[in-house]
Amino acid sequence: MALKCGIIGLTGTGKTTLFNCIAKTRIQEDSAKTTHLGQIEVPDPRLDTLVELIKPAKTVHTTVEIVDIPGLTKSTNQIKAGNQFLADIRQTDAIIHVLRCFDSDVVPHVDGSVDPVRDKENIDLELVAKDLETLEKKMQKVEKLIKVGDKDAKIEMEVLGKLKEHFENGEPARTYQTEDKFQKYIDDCFFLSVKPVLYVCNVDEASAASGNKYSNKVIDALSSENAKILVIAAQSESDIAELEDPQDRKAFLSDLGLEEPGVNKLVRAAYELLNLKTFFTAGPKEVRAWTIREGMTAPQAAGVIHSDLERGFIRAEVMKFDDLKQLGSEQACKNAGKYFIEGKTYIVKDADILNIRFNV
Repeated sequence: MALKCGIIGLTGTGKTTLFNCIAKTRIQEDSAKTTHLGQIEVPDPRLDTLVELIKPAKTVHTTVEIVDIPGLTKSTNQIKAGNQFLADIRQTDAIIHVLRCFDSDVVPHVDGSVDPVRDKENIDLELVAKDLETLEKKMQKVEKLIKVGDKDAKIEMEVLGKLKEHFENGEPARTYQTEDKFQKYIDDCFFLSVKPVLYVCNVDEASAASGNKYSNKVIDALSSENAKILVIAAQSESDIAELEDPQDRKAFLSDLGLEEPGVNKLVRAAYELLNLKTFFTAGPKEVRAWTIREGMTAPQAAGVIHSDLERGFIRAEVMKFDDLKQLGSEQACKNAGKYFIEGKTYIVKDADILNIRFNV
């Protein structure tokens, strides 16, 4: 299930440093004007527990693709570069927006001063302006339908007119609320600003655990948006990632006042942002995490493993992670009546452990 998170931010925010921390791909800072695609493994303590219990020959994490989108500068706000920036965002399913929340004499800010709320609003305006352009083209088409007597088009025009007012006030599509029955008129426009956003406040090392005045400003400004905000010291995370000895990493984290790397929280948050869930397959050869969307049935989940499993689906044998963790083995789950047989209508739950029976 190839889903992408786009990582964006103004030049000098540290987003490429952050990308290098979480992606297997490593890119140079001087290549930051090019779009880069990487893959990130989603850290999952539940998978670690299954590995400890089963001791398989192989372990496979679930993954998410991440796209490092070139940073905006004053010069790239021109139409040509701006269109490429917007086109890159259009190809993603969600956005990780890195905000500069640190001072530096070495890395000047493109606007001459550090103000993460202003930076956030500037990029939002870029997205909303493009969405307004898309909306106006849509309204022109709907207007033609009204002229030929399409009754549904009149309702659509009313909905789009209210959304236009929303855009003209500088508000993104994701904060616009309408009745469910009208949502179809908005969904088929594929607006850029409707994509879910995770904000990352990139702070200095001393602020890694508790944030600083800049990150606090972001939290206050976004309090009404119900937005997900993380505070991460990207340069420190990069230094930690370079350490090979686990004890050295643990000591470094302790010095920063952290229990785990901030990038682990970032990856999990990005996974949740995409509204994804995880199920597991477990055996002596392999313990593996699989990605599904919330609400998928057992045959659909089987199809994620292989199309043949969905086509020839017979049943799913299901264990709950908590039951296996507590009881210690598959056989113990069976003896305790915690091994369930489910059919085609079963909705797979997060952390289910599945054994698919099929015939083709």
